Amino acid sequence: MAALIDTNILVYRFDFRFAEKQKIATEILRQGILEESVRLPHQAIVEFIAAVTRPIRGHIILKQADALREAEELLKQFMVLYPNETIVRNAIRGCAAYQLNWFDAHMWSYAEYYGLSEILTEDLQHDRLYGTVRVLNPFIAKGSAG
Repeated sequence: MAALIDTNILVYRFDFRFAEKQKIATEILRQGILEESVRLPHQAIVEFIAAVTRPIRGHIILKQADALREAEELLKQFMVLYPNETIVRNAIRGCAAYQLNWFDAHMWSYAEYYGLSEILTEDLQHDRLYGTVRVLNPFIAKGSAG
């Protein structure tokens, strides 16, 4: 079963300031390509470009040209899932039912709609089940909760 990849996995792939997270993100994406085991929501690609080109404390992860080139590579390497009216309506319900912020609810709604059993992210509670979708934080050491 394929897992949905959140934006933070894509960002950490290029952020050398967090070497361990960069290593984990790189391995997740590499394995996902080999096994065709991950999906990217359109939202994550849009957020990726914004996140890696925005200065944070004077640091920019990627120049805009590099970010755009990497986004094109993501489109080529992964199955990208696109939103529709049902996804947006379910995201609205996810905000209300699970008290998620809009972007997290929208991410969850992609997974629900496309029948994906897992979201890989550090933004939601690890090992929590939202509807039929389980959240896994790949940056938590195995056997650790939190």
